[in-house]
Amino acid sequence: MTFFLVRYLETIVRVVNSLVERCFSVIELLANEATSMRLGEIAEKLDLQKSAAHRMLTILSEIGWVEQEPVTGFYKLSLRLAILGQRFLSATHLTDVCQPVLEELAAESAELVRMAVVQGETLTWIAQVQGARNGLKYQPEMVARVRLATTANGKAYLSTLDRTEAIRIAINDSAGGQKQSIASVDEFMKELERTRSRGWAISDEEAETGVVAIAAPIRLESGQTVGTVSVAGPTSRLTAKRHQQIASSVLSTVAKLGELWPLRQRYNNES
Repeated sequence: MTFFLVRYLETIVRVVNSLVERCFSVIELLANEATSMRLGEIAEKLDLQKSAAHRMLTILSEIGWVEQEPVTGFYKLSLRLAILGQRFLSATHLTDVCQPVLEELAAESAELVRMAVVQGETLTWIAQVQGARNGLKYQPEMVARVRLATTANGKAYLSTLDRTEAIRIAINDSAGGQKQSIASVDEFMKELERTRSRGWAISDEEAETGVVAIAAPIRLESGQTVGTVSVAGPTSRLTAKRHQQIASSVLSTVAKLGELWPLRQRYNNES
């Protein structure tokens, strides 16, 4: 009797775990796309049957994580996730500590400065400061997740990892519905080596046409990479003559942030 009860409970746990994983997959997909999506498209991208996807979306709608547009019937995230994210960032004091440093870099470079933090095996944008005072201003698409294979931030992060891990993560990220992917693994490996050697990465119209970005990783004394910082702007201003100057400023900024990070952690412990 005990044996069958254990097996029954194990089955229930597996079913619950599967349901939770699928629900989070739906939330992550809608967060990455940052737009409303058809039921069929959601099911296709998550490799689910429409009936299963519909059940997930119904559950998430009932508890307030997802909304269904009344006219089109498309699904999108509610603001609940964004609100919780803002609460979490506020509680960690991360932006409070880092914002003045980012503003200093934005004023110095007169371009857009952005910071991303490591989340699992990827990067998530959490802060930005517009430093361009006049003329053309680069305003990127408002998405949370950083494309790793084609962005300066992504390459800066990947350059701090083991080579095999970096390639695996980049390929998986490229396969996950990215607009750009790795054309040549050998060339990408060489690019990561150059990035690792000089300490900073560059994306010259790889992620977006007409845009250049230079980034470097934020690393702690332990060697742990916790995030990245970038300066990005139009190719007409971020010319080759400015690359080294911008890179030096970015390297100085990530060094400051690497020193401040433990202070933020100590502040949290003392609060």
